[in-house]
Amino acid sequence: MKSFVDRTRTVTQLNERVGRLEEELRELETLAAKKPRAQNRVSRRARNPLDRRFIEVTMSLPFSKLSGTGNDFLIIDNREGAVAPEAMADFVRSVCRRAVSVGADGVIFVEHHPDLDFKWRYFNADGGEAEMCGNGSRCVARWAFEKGIAGKSMRWETVAGVIHAEIVGEKGARVKLTGAKDYRPIEVNGGAEKMPGFFLNTGVPHTIFPVADVQTVDVRALGRKVRHDGQFAPAGTNASFVQVVGDNELVIRTYERGVEDETLACGTGCVAAAASMVFNKKVHAPVALRVRSGETVRVDLTGDDPLGGELWLEGDVRWVYDGVLREAF
Repeated sequence: MKSFVDRTRTVTQLNERVGRLEEELRELETLAAKKPRAQNRVSRRARNPLDRRFIEVTMSLPFSKLSGTGNDFLIIDNREGAVAPEAMADFVRSVCRRAVSVGADGVIFVEHHPDLDFKWRYFNADGGEAEMCGNGSRCVARWAFEKGIAGKSMRWETVAGVIHAEIVGEKGARVKLTGAKDYRPIEVNGGAEKMPGFFLNTGVPHTIFPVADVQTVDVRALGRKVRHDGQFAPAGTNASFVQVVGDNELVIRTYERGVEDETLACGTGCVAAAASMVFNKKVHAPVALRVRSGETVRVDLTGDDPLGGELWLEGDVRWVYDGVLREAF
C-alpha cells in the first residue's frame, strides 16, 4: 500500500495537472473569442489527400425557403459574406439534394449593392449560375420586403440586368423582367417528326412548342433532347410545351436546364410562352398560365409589339419556412 506521504504527493500532482488544464482552457476560450468573423462562414476545403471537395459549415447558417407556384428556392442573406464565392457552387449542389438535405430548385444569395436595394446571385440545383429566374424573383421580392431590406417597390441587380418588382397584396409579387430578345421560329428533331416552335430569351433562353394536348407530352424525354440540341449550344435552353385552353389562357409544362428535369413551374418560361403566343396571335394579353403544380400565374405585356414592350410576371408566393443549416456535406 502507498504511504500517506505517497498519497499526498499524488493528490498534489493531480491538482497541479488540473490547474494546468484549466489554464489551457482559458487560453483556448480567449483565442476563440478573438476569432475573426470572416472565418465563421461556409468554406470549401480538401477532405483528404485526393482533394475531394466538401462543404464545411463552421457556424449555423440561417436560410428561408419560399415557393413560387411550385418552384422552391433557398434564400440566404449573404450581405456579410456568409458563403464564400468559391464555395457557392458546391454549397448549392449539397443543399438542393432532396431527401438528404433541404432540397430546392435553386439557391438565391442576396448581397449588398451600392445603389440598388440589393444584388443577387442565383444558382440552379446543379450548381450552375443562371442569368435570371422569374419565380425566384417573385420569391426574393417578398422575402426582401418582409425582411425590411426593400420597400414595396424595389430594384436589384442580376446577371441579366436590373429587375424591378412590386409587392401585390399580402402574399403576391409582380416582377418586370428584362426585355425579351433573340426571338425566332425554330424546328427541332423530336424523333418521329420535326417539332416547330419558337425561341425567345426572357433573361434566360427558352423554346416554346405549341401542342394539342400538353398532358400527353413526354416532357422529360423531349425536353432533354431540346435542351441539348446543337442549335442552342453552348448555353443550352429550357423547353416549354403549351396548350391553348382559352382566348387568354394557356396550360404549360417546362423542362428546365440546371434542374435537368420537368419542374412544377418556370416563371421566365411562362413569360416566354405568353409573349410568343401573343405575338403569333394564338392568345391575347394578359395571359393566365396554369403550371404543373396546378397554380396560375399572370403575364402582362405592354406596347404594340409584345416582344418589344414591358413583360410582367405576377403570382402568389408561399413562405414555406425559415431554418438553420448545420451540415451540408
